[in-house]
Amino acid sequence: MIVALDGVKYHFEVCGEGFPLVLLHGFTGDSTTWEPFVERWKGHSELIIPDIIGHGKSDSPKELKYYQIESMANNLNLLLERQGVNQIDLLGYSMGGRLALTFALAFPNKVRKLILESASPGLKQESERELRRMNDAKLANFIIDNGMDLFVDYWENIPLFQTMKRLPTSLQAKVREQRLRNSPQGLANSLLGMGTGSQPSWWEKLDQLSCDVLLLTGQEDQKFCQIAEVMVKSINKATWIVLENCGHAIHVEEQEKFGTIVSDFLK
Repeated sequence: MIVALDGVKYHFEVCGEGFPLVLLHGFTGDSTTWEPFVERWKGHSELIIPDIIGHGKSDSPKELKYYQIESMANNLNLLLERQGVNQIDLLGYSMGGRLALTFALAFPNKVRKLILESASPGLKQESERELRRMNDAKLANFIIDNGMDLFVDYWENIPLFQTMKRLPTSLQAKVREQRLRNSPQGLANSLLGMGTGSQPSWWEKLDQLSCDVLLLTGQEDQKFCQIAEVMVKSINKATWIVLENCGHAIHVEEQEKFGTIVSDFLK
């Protein structure tokens, strides 16, 4: 389905029956990220699966204002209102997790349960955010100058995704193929507009979350385990699960366990 909001077209899929579950992919992902779980989850949830702006089949406008994480949260709310959806469960991975957290803080009455996979509330210090913005701007320029093939070559080899090298080559190829379908303009603007350095820090607001929260991290993703360890202390109703033998992309590396944990938490 396609919905136009503020002149920008958003693509999203809807299937299944039950309490609505919105699924938000990570940077370089798209709605197909969640394909392995659709059969399982659509039995207990109505799945609403958007392509975040700049990704998949959604538009990749040139103006950065459309990519700011708070405008994205507002547009997600508008999309849900158009669908007649008043309250949701919300699952976000990495960048999608930051967007999910932003949405839950902006619209607290609309989120029943929140699942954050390998996600952070942003960076605490302005100096950290400024450094991150500079690095993201360099990477955005690299994507525009070199195109998707060279960027994906680089992205696959960053330390965050080293554990994915252990996956079957067919699965690695599928992930690569999906990443390559994105547009250079969309990914570059996504980094500039809603990168970790561009969004506000939500650390001080975590205690405002009133919904049930599940934090998921991979044991070998030490950075995000450290983040989750601090987050869980600030959130009133939080559970934190660490999955062994995997890194950042738990939903790719441990599909069976991930699918079960999510179903159990929602039930």
